[in-house]
Amino acid sequence: SVLSRYENQITILSDYLEEFPETDEPVWILGRQHHLNTDKSKLLLDISARLWFTYRRKFSPIGGTGPSSDAGWGCMLRCGQMMLAQALICRHLGRDWQWEKHKKQPEEYHRILRCFLDRKDCCYSIHQMAQMGVGEGKSIGEWFGPNTVAQVLKKLALFDEWNSLAVYVSMDNTVVIEDIKKMCRCPPQGGSAAHSSAHPHRSALGRHRNAAALCAGWKPLLLVIPLRLGINHINPVYIDAFKECFKMPQSLGALGGKPNNAYYFIGFLGNELIYLDPHTTQSFVDSEENGTVDDESFHCQQAPHRMKIMNLDPSVALGFFCKEECDFDNWCSLVQKEILKQQSLRMFELVQKHPPHWPPFIPPTKPEVSTTGAELIESTDKLFELEEEFEILSV
Repeated sequence: SVLSRYENQITILSDYLEEFPETDEPVWILGRQHHLNTDKSKLLLDISARLWFTYRRKFSPIGGTGPSSDAGWGCMLRCGQMMLAQALICRHLGRDWQWEKHKKQPEEYHRILRCFLDRKDCCYSIHQMAQMGVGEGKSIGEWFGPNTVAQVLKKLALFDEWNSLAVYVSMDNTVVIEDIKKMCRCPPQGGSAAHSSAHPHRSALGRHRNAAALCAGWKPLLLVIPLRLGINHINPVYIDAFKECFKMPQSLGALGGKPNNAYYFIGFLGNELIYLDPHTTQSFVDSEENGTVDDESFHCQQAPHRMKIMNLDPSVALGFFCKEECDFDNWCSLVQKEILKQQSLRMFELVQKHPPHWPPFIPPTKPEVSTTGAELIESTDKLFELEEEFEILSV
C-alpha cells in the first residue's frame, strides 16, 4: 500500500510536467518534423502513438522463482522493447499510424502488443529478455546497458517468424553495407514450417510460422549502432550528428540516459532531447480471451520528458528500421551526406566491404530445435546450451 501511494503521487506530479515552450524551432520525432506554433496537437498525438513500456508488477516470477516485478532494474530492457515495438509498428502499420484512446485498432496492432506482454511465452517479454541476458553475462535482476539489450533482441528475433526481422548490431562503431545486404537479401522460401497451425496454444516464439510471408528479396532490417560518444560526458563534437539521426525517416530513436537510469529518446527540440520514461510501475496486463489487449497503459498520454543533450550519458545505441532495400540505400546516402562528410570526428563508420581483419560474417540463423524458443530458454541450463549454439553460428 505504501508503494501504491508513492506511485499515485508520482502520477499526480507528472500531470504538471513542463509543457513545450513557445518557440519557432521545429520539433523532430522519429523522422517527422512538427511545429509547435501550428500543429502542437499533432505532435502530442504522434508521441502518444508510440508504444510505452514501463516497469510492471505482479507478473509470473521470471524463471519460476525469480522476481515478479522489474522495478529498479528493468528500465533498459523496457527501452529496448520500445525501440523494437516502433520497428514492428513501422513494419506492419506504417510510420504514420496513429493511436486514439478507445478506437478500434487493427489485429496487427494487438498482435504486436502481445509480443511484449509480461509472460514467459511472449517472444519479447521481460522474461525472455532477462533470461537471454544471462548468456550475455547479466544475472536476472541486473541492470543492462544499451549494447547488451541490442544483443539480446538480436538473438530473440531469430525465433520470431511472424515479424521476420533481420537484426544487425554494429561492431567497433562500424556498419558494414556488404554484411547487412548479405543478411537481408534472401531467396523465397517454402513451407518449411507447415505444421505450426496444428498447435493453437503454442508460444508466441513458435507461433504463426507461415505468417512470415515469403521473403521477396529483402528481410526488414532493424539496425542498432551502439556508441560511446565521450568518456565521462558526451563530447560536444557529436551533438549535431546525433540530432541529425532523429531527422532520418528510418529513425527508431536511441537508447541511453544516465548511469543506471535508461530512457528511450524519440526526438529533440533545440538542445533538448525528448524521451519516454519507463520509470513508472504499473500492474501486469494480459490479453483478453479474444486476443485484444487493454492498451491504455501502453501509451504515454502526458507531456513527454525532456533533458539537455549535454546531460546524456555517452553510452548510447542508435536504432534504424529499413523495411525495403531502397530504405537502407537511402539511409546510407543520408549518413554519407549528413553525418560522415560534415564531421572531422565521426560518430561511427559506414564501410562498403567487410574488414579483412575481422572474422568472416555469417548471417545468424535459428538453431535447429524441436521445441519453441520460449521453452528452450525457460531454464538456465537450456539457456547456456542455446548460447553455445549461437556462439558456434557467429564464429
